[in-house]
Amino acid sequence: MRDCIFLLADLGMVAAFKGFFSRQGFYHALGTAPFNVDPQLDIICDNAGNDPGIYTRAHELLRTYQSSHRYAIIVLDNAWEGSPGVEKIRTDISANMVLVGWEKNRFIVIVIDPELEAWMWQDNPHIARAFGFSIRPSLRDWLRQQALWPANSPKPPDPKLAFEKTLKVSQAKIPSVVFKKICSRVSFKHCVDDAFSLLKNTLQKWFPYE
Repeated sequence: MRDCIFLLADLGMVAAFKGFFSRQGFYHALGTAPFNVDPQLDIICDNAGNDPGIYTRAHELLRTYQSSHRYAIIVLDNAWEGSPGVEKIRTDISANMVLVGWEKNRFIVIVIDPELEAWMWQDNPHIARAFGFSIRPSLRDWLRQQALWPANSPKPPDPKLAFEKTLKVSQAKIPSVVFKKICSRVSFKHCVDDAFSLLKNTLQKWFPYE
């Protein structure tokens, strides 16, 4: 049986997760024991490529993986039209997963609030390199000048807007490429996002470092 299946809402998430799990010894960054993630077998995406699709169909998409994977991780954003909110999303998906036979201790629902871009931002030169950002003096200073990243904030208040604005003035033009580069190079040791912390803590529980 394989270790863990990741069901992700869109191709941007797929690129980000593949970037992270392409790192040699990625489990050191998570504080877990070694576990296996094959991008071709263990990272899947809703065919419709959207968050509402995961909200309504995650249990169906993962039904057949109960016999092939020990654990399942479902990841989607909270920021989409008609979203019922983080807790409702988690509760509804979890209930449906149990209905199709998944035990509660074998899966987790991660809802990123507001969206994946919240995980990307930190004051790190690798972020600018991933975008191909060359405006001086720095990406952080430029975003502050654009009123997109206050000096006293650990990340932009509107992470997606900051991401989109940076993309427009950078060499990289494809969001998924930037996601993959960031997640393959940048440390998430100091990421304070609640959804990321839930993901990390869950993996530490499933694959404890001994």
